[in-house]
Amino acid sequence: MRKIILVPLTILLLCCAAAGQQAQPSPHPLSFFYDFSVFPGKEDELMNLISTVGAPVRDKLMADGVILAWGMETPVLRRPGGTTHLIWFSVANWDGVEKVLNGMEAQLARLAAEDAKANEAARARKQPPAKTTAERSRETFDGSKTRDWLTRDLVSNYGPPPAAGVLPFTRYNFVKVKPGKGADYRRAWEKYNKPVYDKLVADGVVLAYGVAVEEVKTDGDFTHFVWVATANMGAADKIGPAFTADRNRRSEEERNAVAETFASLTEPDKARSLVTRSRIFRLPAR
Repeated sequence: MRKIILVPLTILLLCCAAAGQQAQPSPHPLSFFYDFSVFPGKEDELMNLISTVGAPVRDKLMADGVILAWGMETPVLRRPGGTTHLIWFSVANWDGVEKVLNGMEAQLARLAAEDAKANEAARARKQPPAKTTAERSRETFDGSKTRDWLTRDLVSNYGPPPAAGVLPFTRYNFVKVKPGKGADYRRAWEKYNKPVYDKLVADGVVLAYGVAVEEVKTDGDFTHFVWVATANMGAADKIGPAFTADRNRRSEEERNAVAETFASLTEPDKARSLVTRSRIFRLPAR
């Protein structure tokens, strides 16, 4: 997942509005990610495929209240052989996941039937057939490298939805918590880190943040990841100083205790980070 994902703001700033209206706590939404490896020079064609294949399905399901938010992101730092693009959507539950998957299957089947009909007509006119959607897809990205992820937040907070046109940056910090220490890690994170992020959200510096895990465990390189979304990189510059100020207000003994707590709960050498930039970011119409 850290190979590119993830959550991207992905996790729906939209929920910020709903969260304040809920009288009882409810499970955090699920986020489904598709990691793609797009061939060089085919970036525009991927955008064409998104706009004609996936976007109509996701936009319709968003209008129906199934999809809470969706988008497409690219990593700020590239690496050879790595994921180049990721598409994500967030839904309330597994039922929502099924509806999206069924919608995409139906869309692909419909497009395949339309392509077959159009190409049959072209051959009858003794004209070369156009490329099908499936053929265009195979020429655009390496299907053998496509990777899916399903994640759920354990902790999160959201500010107001971003202004129209904002394409957030999201930083993901991946950590590997030692076996049997997940609950301790969450308690420590909420005690020492959550108050800092909550203030950054209240101050409008951070759009949203969360601590997440895979809903279906598929990777052993990490157990948890922290995602933090900002409207721009300038806002991200303020996060580090906020944590420094928080730690400096503590005694040396307490600072050492905080550091030792996280070091004892995680495998520090497994930590990795990723920064993505949204290229598409959609929320329901307000």
